[in-house]
Order: sequence, then structure tokens, then C-alpha cells
Amino acid sequence: MKTFFKAVAVAGAFLAAGSAFAQQPVVGVVNLEQALFNSTAAQELQAVIQEEFRDDQTRAEQLNTELTELVERAQRDESIMSEAEKRRVSSDAQEKQVQLQMISERVQAALQERNQAFIESMRENLGNAIQAVVQEGGYNIVLNADSVAFFDNTYDITAKVTAKLNELSQ
Repeated sequence: MKTFFKAVAVAGAFLAAGSAFAQQPVVGVVNLEQALFNSTAAQELQAVIQEEFRDDQTRAEQLNTELTELVERAQRDESIMSEAEKRRVSSDAQEKQVQLQMISERVQAALQERNQAFIESMRENLGNAIQAVVQEGGYNIVLNADSVAFFDNTYDITAKVTAKLNELSQ
């Protein structure tokens, strides 16, 4: 009889443990920025932006080359250059640096503006993609990867959200 009660107690413990495991939350972690910027729409936007700023990129590369040549020339020929020539080379170098900085600032501002507009335009789709992944995966909790100090990659659902975002954007 004691054996029977022990068996019933052990079976009850297994049932209780099984229901406790069944009630544990299903957790997912998503890197929102990565999910969004790995999407097909983001890649298409990047291609458009690269094409749009191709001339600025070419000009910046040209200025960089010219600046490097000026610096190398100034270092190589410093001992034989007159003071006026040194001032002219220094002035040219400063002018090229200012131009480079202006191009860089203009492009950075435009990129930041475009990225922000893209984020705003995709906000609803991103929310829908996350909701669809949550429903399909039975997640109880989805955390933003930026807010989590550590997580095992098995919890990462970023790729699923990106795939769903691509699906919803078609």
C-alpha cells in the first residue's frame, strides 16, 4: 500500500511539474534596428541613397587624393619650398579639408533624415511583423535587444521578424 501511495505521489509530482513547465512564458528577443535595416526595403533604400550621393562620394575621394598628395609633397619638399609656397600648400590643404567636411556633414544630415523617414514609414509594418511572429511562435514576452544585458541566441527572433517584414512589404 505504501508503494502505491509513493507511486501516486511521484506521478502527481510529475504532473505538477509538467503543468508548471507548460505555463512558463515563451520569450523572444528582437533587435529592432537590425530587423528593420536588414529588410529588403532598407536594402533598396540604401541602393537609391548610394546612387543619389555618388557624385558627393566621387568628389570626396578626389579631395582625399588631392589632400594626401599635398601632404606628401609638403613633407617631401619642405626643405626646398619657399615660405610663400609652404603657405599656399597649407592654405590649399585647409581648403580641401573644409570642402571634405562640408560634403561629409551634408551627406550625414541627408542620411540621418532619410533613415529617420524610413523608420517612420516602416513603423507600422514592423509592429505588424512582430505581432505576426509573436502569434506564430506563441511568444508571451518579446524584449528589445537593446534593453537586455544578456540573452542566449536561441531567444533571438530578429531574423524571423525581418523575414515577416519582407513578406508584409511585398
